[in-house]
Amino acid sequence: MPEAHMFPIKSGSTILILDSGVGGLSIYNKIRILLPDVHYLYCFDNMGFPYGEKTAEFTIDRIVSIITAITNSYSIALAVIACNSASIVTLPALRARFLFPVIGVVPAIKPAVKLSRNSIIGLLATRRTIECSYTHDLVSRFSRECHIEMLASMELVDLVENKLHGFPVSIEKIRVILEPLLSMHNLPDTIVLGCTHFPFITMELKQVLPKGTLFIDSGMAIARRAAWFIENGLSIPISRSENIALCMKSTLKTIKLAPVLRGFGFNTLKILKL
Repeated sequence: MPEAHMFPIKSGSTILILDSGVGGLSIYNKIRILLPDVHYLYCFDNMGFPYGEKTAEFTIDRIVSIITAITNSYSIALAVIACNSASIVTLPALRARFLFPVIGVVPAIKPAVKLSRNSIIGLLATRRTIECSYTHDLVSRFSRECHIEMLASMELVDLVENKLHGFPVSIEKIRVILEPLLSMHNLPDTIVLGCTHFPFITMELKQVLPKGTLFIDSGMAIARRAAWFIENGLSIPISRSENIALCMKSTLKTIKLAPVLRGFGFNTLKILKL
């Protein structure tokens, strides 16, 4: 993918993190470890959820529209597309349009190959990520000596959304979803979490997969990339402003999500009008 470039920014600028659901909070969690004192917007497109089941054209148009609307009200210094499926299809268009760095998330194939002991890796992702040529290019480039078994699941995404809304996660349901991996003659010893939702159910996945299975995601790599921009001249001032969550429409689910958002430091939830 094209490299992002550094541009001058306005004082009081913000880091924007965008996803269709709450999965991007796993990326935000890692970024704020390295950059705790900046201002964050977390936008979840609850009217476009899930990006992993949408066409590339829809996702590009949707995210361009959302970020354009956000820049009408906020000074954005850096944007993170915290969704594998959306990142794969939108980054060229976003980087051509907006004058701030845009970071995307892609499946962590390369580090998984380095860490796997038996050279068998499972990739859990959405259908869009699994089917995308970019994902297959990653596999071809970095896993010539490994076998990568890909498994697409929207059900796991729904389980995470439900978990963060306060509902229990069924271990048996996870077991059924992962049956294609569990029935392999030689099981993967490393699992790539190719959707930003999936780190939120790592503990549940560990209950189903063999003891010692490694779980790899892109969260800390994205955090280090964001910190790199700060260290190399993208001067975002320390902020005393409160972090803000944005969504497209107020629903019963968003109201129930408010306590979860507060737990991540987003005490205010606003509606973004397109």
